[in-house]
Amino acid sequence: MLRLTWVQPEDLLGHELRQARLDGREPSRIEARWRAAGGMAAPERAGASPQRASRYLRLLAEDLLDELADLPSRLAEDEPTDLAGIKAVCPAWPAPPAGAQDRPPAPPPSPLALEASWLGRAIGCLLGKPVEKLPLDGIRALARATGNWPLTTYFTAKGVPRDLLDQYPWNRRSAATSLAENIDGMPEDDDLNYPLLNLLLLRRHGKSFTTTDVARLWLEELPPGRTFTAERIAYRNLLGGVEPPHTARHRNPFREWIGALIRADVHGWTNPGDPAAAAEQAHRDAVLTHTANGVYAAMFTAAVIATAATGAHDVHACLSAGRTVVPPRSRLARAIDHAVRLAAAKEHFDEVVDELHATYAPAHHWVHALPNTALIAAALTHADGDFTGSVCRAVSGGWDTDSNGATAGSIAGLLAGAPTALPDRWRAPLKNRLATTVADFHGTGFDSLAHLTHLEATRS
Repeated sequence: MLRLTWVQPEDLLGHELRQARLDGREPSRIEARWRAAGGMAAPERAGASPQRASRYLRLLAEDLLDELADLPSRLAEDEPTDLAGIKAVCPAWPAPPAGAQDRPPAPPPSPLALEASWLGRAIGCLLGKPVEKLPLDGIRALARATGNWPLTTYFTAKGVPRDLLDQYPWNRRSAATSLAENIDGMPEDDDLNYPLLNLLLLRRHGKSFTTTDVARLWLEELPPGRTFTAERIAYRNLLGGVEPPHTARHRNPFREWIGALIRADVHGWTNPGDPAAAAEQAHRDAVLTHTANGVYAAMFTAAVIATAATGAHDVHACLSAGRTVVPPRSRLARAIDHAVRLAAAKEHFDEVVDELHATYAPAHHWVHALPNTALIAAALTHADGDFTGSVCRAVSGGWDTDSNGATAGSIAGLLAGAPTALPDRWRAPLKNRLATTVADFHGTGFDSLAHLTHLEATRS
C-alpha cells in the first residue's frame, strides 16, 4: 500500500488542530467532532499514519479542514502575512543602502566567500542528515558512544553498540550517504535543491520575479516527490488549480513550518548590505507555501545573510539586522529574542537546548519554524559565529537537524569568508560535488555555484 506522506486529509486535520491553537484560533468544538467520529491525532514524526482512514473519516477531515480555516484568529493584527502589513508593524524596518548618498550599495560577496557559504550549507546539512527525526536523547547517546560529544565532526556508526543502534536507528534514507564512513560527495537533499532552484529562478527572471514565477518554475523543474510538508501541499494545490498565494492556505497545516526558511539563502546572497531587499525577495518566494511566522523565518534568514554578505559585520550584528524584519509582537520575534538571551547567558550549550526544548517542544512539531529558527539563532550566538561551533551546536540541538545545520553553516561559512577557512575534515569528503535532480546542476562543484551566484548578485 502506498501511503503518500504529508497529504492524507486524516493526517492533515490533526496537524491543523495544533496549528490552529498556535495561531490564535479556538478549535475545541471541531476537535470534539473529529474525536467523536473516531479521528486520530497527527503522526508525531512520520509524514503519514500507517493505515488509511475510512471514506467517511476522510471526507469529514476535508470538511473540518475548511471549517478550521474560517475560524478567526486573535493574533491576526500582530502577525500579518502581506508585505505591506509586515512593514507597517516593523518600526525598525531597515532602510535601503542607497537611501543616503553617503551609503552606496555594498559590493557583492567574493566568489570565495560565496563558495564558503555554499559549502557551509552542504556541510551543516550533511552533519544533520543521519540524525534527522531522532529525539534529543538519541542524538546525544549516539555521539557520546563514539567520543564525538560535544560534536566536532560527522556522525559514524563505527563503535556504536548494537543495542543503541536498535534503540535509535539512523535516518534510513540518509545513513547510507551521510555517515562519515559513507560520504562520497554531497548527496541530494531539499536543503540544497531549493537554493539551486532559486539560483535558477534569478537566472530566468532576475530579482523582480513574482510568486507566480516561483510556482511556474517548480512545476517545470521540481519533481513533486522531492517536496515535503508545506511545499508538497502547495504543489498539490497548484495542480488542483489553486493560485498563489492561496496555495499556502488551502488545507495546508504546515504553512508555519521550516520550508520557506531553507529557501532563503540566495535572496540574502544576492542583496549584500540590503536586508530589506533580501527580506522582500524572500517574502515573494515564501508566500507560495507559507504564512505569518513561516514567512518571517525566511525573511529573517535572508536579512541575516544579506548583512553577513558585506563582510563588515559580526554574527550578532547580522542577527540583529534579521530581527528588524520580523514583526515585533509575533511569536517568532519572541522565540528569537528568547533564544539569543539564553545563548548569551548560558556557558554550556546543552543548557540552552534543554530550555528551548522545554519551552517549545510540547506545543510545536519538530519541523515548525519557531523552535528551529530559535535554535539556529542560539547556535550562532553561542558559537560567536565560529563555523564548527555553529554547525555542531545547531545539529546537536535536535529538531530539524539537517535544515538547522545547513542554515547555520551557510551563515557561518559566509562570515568565514573563504573555503580554506573551513576545516578540511568538513570539506574534503564533499569532493566539490553535489547531487541533485534540479535542472542541470547534478555533479556541479561548489566553486561553480559560487560563480553563478556572484553573477546574480551583480545584476541590478
